[in-house]
Amino acid sequence: MSVKTDLLDERLQARDGVRGVFATVVDRAKQGELGMIPVVVGLIIIWTVMQVLNPVFLSSANLVNLTMESAAVGIMALGIVCVLLVGEIDLSVGSASGLSAALLAVLFVDQGLPAGVAVLGAIAMGVVVGWVYAQVFNRFGVPSFVISMGGLLGLLGLQLYVLGTKGAINLPFDSGIVHFAQLAFVPEWLSYVLVAVAALWLFASGFLHARSRTAAGLSASGAGFLAARSVALLAVMGFAVWYLNQGRGVGWMFVLFLVMVMVMHYLLTRTKWGKSVYAVGGNVEAARRAGINVRRVYTSVFVACSTFAAVGGVLMASRLAAANQSSGTGDVNLNAIAAAVIGGVSLFGGRGSAWGALLGIIVIQSISSGLTLLSLDSSIRFMVTGLVLLLAVIIDSAARKSRTSSGRG
Repeated sequence: MSVKTDLLDERLQARDGVRGVFATVVDRAKQGELGMIPVVVGLIIIWTVMQVLNPVFLSSANLVNLTMESAAVGIMALGIVCVLLVGEIDLSVGSASGLSAALLAVLFVDQGLPAGVAVLGAIAMGVVVGWVYAQVFNRFGVPSFVISMGGLLGLLGLQLYVLGTKGAINLPFDSGIVHFAQLAFVPEWLSYVLVAVAALWLFASGFLHARSRTAAGLSASGAGFLAARSVALLAVMGFAVWYLNQGRGVGWMFVLFLVMVMVMHYLLTRTKWGKSVYAVGGNVEAARRAGINVRRVYTSVFVACSTFAAVGGVLMASRLAAANQSSGTGDVNLNAIAAAVIGGVSLFGGRGSAWGALLGIIVIQSISSGLTLLSLDSSIRFMVTGLVLLLAVIIDSAARKSRTSSGRG
């Protein structure tokens, strides 16, 4: 990061109140720091167009379905965010999720193990896969593209082997994991409590961070800025929860997704590990010279990516109440990757946020839901999603050039 950008960041940190929030967004956009602005604008456009074409799109019932369908692949996209931040890629998250679903079904149904044990076994597979990827990457220098491409085929083969001649295994509809993914919704009163807790958490974490910066003699966001940000979150989430409660409400599976996004956001922005991830993605050689254990960072992000993929596979199998040979195939893999990129995570590393996984998958699921309501062929959905993905990459490339030009200036 250039000295000019550093000075800009310090100046933005000192701004306060609602006017400061707006000024911060504008100045960052001028510097090429677009963040999630393009995806928010794109989402508004998509929702507007879909609502005009079909008034059912923004109904509470449809939005509840949209959130529930977004959770599993969104969690997988959260793992993709981790590897993209260090400038790498994992093309096998779909296969990892499919193998996870198969292991869950075999352990739970065929072997008769408790659901909790089966879930942990499936997730443990993801940890092992990520660790293996990291060892091959760190020790032999094989590009992550090649490693994960081989993993895509290998994990798919393992999935078919685990399922055996059955090809498909149904999960009991009365099991806790199926109920969680299909029918478990947050009580209305509790949903508002969770919104308030999220807003308070945002303010408290920001306040503690600002206090630590002040103690170190650095500029920090004022209480007005932090309060305005928290009130905005409270208003937006409060309205969203109220509207969803007009239908079936907020699903616990979507809440799990939101909690994971918030936790990852905290880890990436408030911990030494998170700062190391951004440092490696920004300039790996500079990070190594600064004393960062680069290999350990790569290991952590590969493990996180495969683990999130395994969690997504468990949730997808639970929602469908089945695991079969097509689990994790189709467009699952590409949607997880596309969600992260559409959500503003740079393919070049060092830029992006955990919130990108949430916004990106909402965009993709909105396109899918809207076109389904219009009774259009799936081919149209693929083409529209591909176009949105291309636009996201073009914006990322343009913003990167803008940052480079600003830094030289």
